[in-house]
Amino acid sequence: MAGYADDLSLAHLLADTADSISMGRFRALDLRVESKPDLTPVSDADTAVEQAIRSTLQRARPRDSVLGEEFGRTEAAAGPGSRRWVIDPIDGTKNFVRGVPIWGTLIALLEGDVPVAGLVSAPALGRRWWAARGHGAYAGKHQHAATRIKVSGVPKLADASFCFASLDGWAATGRLEAIVDLSLSAWRSRAYGDFYGYTLLAEGALDIMVEPELSLWDVAALIPIVTEAGGTITDLTGRSPGDKTAAIATNGALHETILTALAGPKR
Repeated sequence: MAGYADDLSLAHLLADTADSISMGRFRALDLRVESKPDLTPVSDADTAVEQAIRSTLQRARPRDSVLGEEFGRTEAAAGPGSRRWVIDPIDGTKNFVRGVPIWGTLIALLEGDVPVAGLVSAPALGRRWWAARGHGAYAGKHQHAATRIKVSGVPKLADASFCFASLDGWAATGRLEAIVDLSLSAWRSRAYGDFYGYTLLAEGALDIMVEPELSLWDVAALIPIVTEAGGTITDLTGRSPGDKTAAIATNGALHETILTALAGPKR
């Protein structure tokens, strides 16, 4: 992948380190969990993973800045630049602390505000997903055991598998009724949550994934994976998702249907 091959190789090395730390703490009897100011949980694994990734990036990419969920933004040691790594050390911390294996490390590279490469590593599932702009999306156990992935071609909501995040978040936006209507109109509906719905979408295993609000570290790595697999991911206005916006991801064929349903008047 000309232009991003080295960055993706580095992302895989970062994920190797993250996996070794997080799997060593998964279901550990002495796992330490605290509540952040927003009342979401953070474990000692979250902080250890982010610290390890930051340490490697500081050495390997001194001209790149870093934004992480647990420690915020750090400017590049070599001075301001256009490249930024965005890290979610453990996406799905609530699953992690309860022993549910659906959690992962999200690593993204942005040029300006545009995510150009992304990787998701879910070691408890034994699977990774990654992509770089213009070069397709892939999934497998590691970089050298991969299959190119693509979204489904399902054109009708009545034939689609619809995935959504927590209902209370949609209720808070005034769009709970719209989510329920979509669920009842689809062939099948499930709530897998966190990164997993988006990666299943990219593999063609489901057709729609929606969340009412995400932070940049929750979504940056997913944008290249979804788009390079042939899908579409936007906020409710049809623009690329950013910090603290909704994320509407589809196989592309269903995107206008879902946007119309969710961007209408609140009820």
